[in-house]
Amino acid sequence: MLKILDRYIIKTFFGPFFFIFSVLFFIFIVNIIWVQLGQFMGKGLSYWQILKLLFYLGVNVISMVLPLTILLASIMSFGEFGERYELAAMKAAGIPLTRVMTPLLGISTILAIMLYFFSSNIIPDFQKKAKNMLFNIAQTKPALNFTPGQFIDQIPGYMVKFDKIHGESGENIDGVFVHKKANAYENQQSIVAEKGKFVPAANKNFLKLVLYNGYVFEDAFAGKGDNVRLKQPDQAIKFDTLVSHFDISEIINKAIEKEQITDDYRFENYPQLNKTIAKTKKDNKQFFDNIGSEVLNQTNSVVTYMDKGNKHKVAPKTQIKLDTVKGDKKLEIIYNSYNRLDNLKSTLESKKNEYSSNVKYFSKVVIYQQRMVAYSVTCIIFFLIGSSLGSIIRKGGMGLPVIIAIVIFIIFYVMNVGVENMSWSGKMNPYLAAWLPNLILLPFGVWMTYKALTDSQLFDAEKYKALFKPITKRFTKSKEHQRYQ
Repeated sequence: MLKILDRYIIKTFFGPFFFIFSVLFFIFIVNIIWVQLGQFMGKGLSYWQILKLLFYLGVNVISMVLPLTILLASIMSFGEFGERYELAAMKAAGIPLTRVMTPLLGISTILAIMLYFFSSNIIPDFQKKAKNMLFNIAQTKPALNFTPGQFIDQIPGYMVKFDKIHGESGENIDGVFVHKKANAYENQQSIVAEKGKFVPAANKNFLKLVLYNGYVFEDAFAGKGDNVRLKQPDQAIKFDTLVSHFDISEIINKAIEKEQITDDYRFENYPQLNKTIAKTKKDNKQFFDNIGSEVLNQTNSVVTYMDKGNKHKVAPKTQIKLDTVKGDKKLEIIYNSYNRLDNLKSTLESKKNEYSSNVKYFSKVVIYQQRMVAYSVTCIIFFLIGSSLGSIIRKGGMGLPVIIAIVIFIIFYVMNVGVENMSWSGKMNPYLAAWLPNLILLPFGVWMTYKALTDSQLFDAEKYKALFKPITKRFTKSKEHQRYQ
């Protein structure tokens, strides 16, 4: 049963927690919008589709937002306790700092466990939905948006231009030019009309256009050679009224949420990733064995060719040196050996690229899986650091605590990116790369907790001035009092 003190501490913690989580989530969403904005433009997406995509992408960043939120909230809440002298009152009443930290440590542990299950079971599904939506949006043709006086190729298979567009709904057009795109095996066709009008079609997959007073220019070049094309004149047909239908089903029927990508490792939970890692290990081992045998065979082939002179009547295991071969035969051996060595070098380069690609993929899968657990542990480490810093600096609010938390998070993020790149290049074990930032920050968190428990004046400026006073005294001149005369 929670005591009054525990309820008060938890209430003080969750106040800034929800506020900070909302702000950070909004910041990450804005960053996503800024990065993905170019894919949304001109695709005719509804507001609901855009909001769903942003929600899918936003859920994926919770694993990074939650640890930072715990760090900030713990610094701010313990800073407020110290600023309002509540920590001093608790200590005076015989309540140690560990007793104050216990309920929030339990809350942080619960949040860490929830983050693991969330990362393993929920985020993969949203990753799948987000990636498929982004892929489908990228494949979607731009929505119809006619601009007067400009050539538009948004209608599949056609190039159109309208000199003027008017009317309540922009249905009336003047100065119409429509060109049908065709290859060498199709007839070319262009339509020029004085004016026209968009009319609703019976089938929504078609755009109906009624044209007035114009010409249809068409040739019959399909499948004919260039000589015939030069001799055959164009055919012009005059019309008073012409009704044309354009197939726009590729634009109208946009299956934005259709799942076309299903084999990405980011769509799997923790147990499924174990199977993927085991399969990748097996494939990589087979690939590396094949590379070794192939390169060894090519190397032996080069050496055998260079020493092929020993086929003469010579005692077994005796080789003929290249200097004993004379004339054109020697040049031929050198030239062919050079070509074989050059081929071996090209093979090694190509295999090196394949090797790097396999290593990078394996590292990505391992790091993605391990971070499901590593980021949960980060929540607890960030709480230890945040609560200790808050009780030491004794400042609440959005000032100094926020600056310190951002600096710590930037260091953590830089370490994450650095070890990740090293692992991708094969310079670090991916399991170590996933856990190294936590292994570095954990001793710092334990040390900060020790400093907080011993009431260390870690941020007391006077303490550091006194420490460096013997040094600074050597470089400053003492001022003597002068008497008035």
